Amino acid sequence: MGNRREKDSLGEMEVPEEAYYGAQTARALENYPISGMRVHTALVESYVLLKKAAAESLMELEMLDAERGQAIAQAAGEVLAGALRDQFVVDAFHSGAGTSLHMNVNEVLAGRANEVLTGRRGGSSPVHPNDHVNMSQSTNDTFPTALRMAARIRVERLVRALRGLEDELARKGEEFGGIVKAGRTHLQDAVPVRLGQEFAAYAVAIRQARVAIVAAAHWLEELPIGGSAVGTGLNTQPQFRFKTIERIAAATGLDFRPAGDLRAGMQSNFGVALMSACLKVAVLEVSRIANDLRLLASGPATGISEIDLPAVQPGSSIMPGKVNPSIPEMTNMVCFQVIGNDAAVSWASAAGQLELNVMMPVMAHNLLQSIDILTNALDVLAARCVAGITARPERCRRFAESSVALATALNPRIGYDRAAAIVKEALTSGRTVVDVARERSGLSPEELDDLFDVFRMTEPRTT
Repeated sequence: MGNRREKDSLGEMEVPEEAYYGAQTARALENYPISGMRVHTALVESYVLLKKAAAESLMELEMLDAERGQAIAQAAGEVLAGALRDQFVVDAFHSGAGTSLHMNVNEVLAGRANEVLTGRRGGSSPVHPNDHVNMSQSTNDTFPTALRMAARIRVERLVRALRGLEDELARKGEEFGGIVKAGRTHLQDAVPVRLGQEFAAYAVAIRQARVAIVAAAHWLEELPIGGSAVGTGLNTQPQFRFKTIERIAAATGLDFRPAGDLRAGMQSNFGVALMSACLKVAVLEVSRIANDLRLLASGPATGISEIDLPAVQPGSSIMPGKVNPSIPEMTNMVCFQVIGNDAAVSWASAAGQLELNVMMPVMAHNLLQSIDILTNALDVLAARCVAGITARPERCRRFAESSVALATALNPRIGYDRAAAIVKEALTSGRTVVDVARERSGLSPEELDDLFDVFRMTEPRTT
């Protein structure tokens, strides 16, 4: 198909005839051929939902006529239903503050609204991208609003994924509750612990991460729409922001509310940085647990091999029969990416000046990617790894009963120094602590049997 000519404040641009967008989007395509990655779909959806709510509020306030307002709302509704998604073409790395994406949204909605009203796609009449779709708004208040909306909405799936992993770990805690194994600290022998206790502790760590993320989500619910250019509300009706946010809250079922201070809401990206930081802290725990699973399953003949992970794929192109801990390995890679993304969000959050932070596009890209890949990884980790873990009870107990740390149970009866001497002789002679203790502790066989009951050692006791 051919091109048509569209005009913005810098002059004319050629736009594909089939495009709904206009001149400013065409300029963005020329200016920002950066990554080949488009803006995250969640950000586009939130922006369009914001525009729909704004148009409906402006009609209610009698600032936007019903004909134009209804056409804009119809166009937005079509996009939210899945239409015109190929029209949002701006690269993830584009203009400061997100002006290019914002105008892409304004132009597509105006272009479709004009088609609804006149049969002609695109253009700026009767619906103008700036005068009507963007009425009472600015990139400076709409982008932070759309970003917070997108992250808050997307976090719902992440919270469910965290709960799913937590539940699977807790179930394994119950399933493995009677299996005694050697504890390990510093990767050296420690006193016995139950395999179920280890997994129950993993569940607690994931629950703590989930609670922190839910708390951080509260700060994403404060929206600065209505701040206009610098947070003063220039060119807005006082009720506009309240009515718009009420519509957004009703459409999403989430507790979105007006920012307490519009200047702070536009200068600061506290909620975005906080959520990114909580994701980083969460993946520190997830990565630690994934590494533990790899260690506990290491072997099968030359490692710890106290548990077996589900076999999900052949592990080697050259070594027959090799099976690797592929799901925990993938999980670690996702965790590393989230940590890197948080570094980008952190630097971008600190890079705001005066009334605006212009680095929001890179915050949006990294935060939304982190939420998505972590959600997907946790779902896979829970379903394709943790749910299918099996234990090797005999091996676990053998390690528990051969650990030199069993001598710890002797401390209250014979003292630390004598117990240490028993450990030293056991290591030198190659015998077990239990055997040496029968010769050197001075305790009766009955006393030693009681002290060296490895199951009882997994609960508090002093004698």
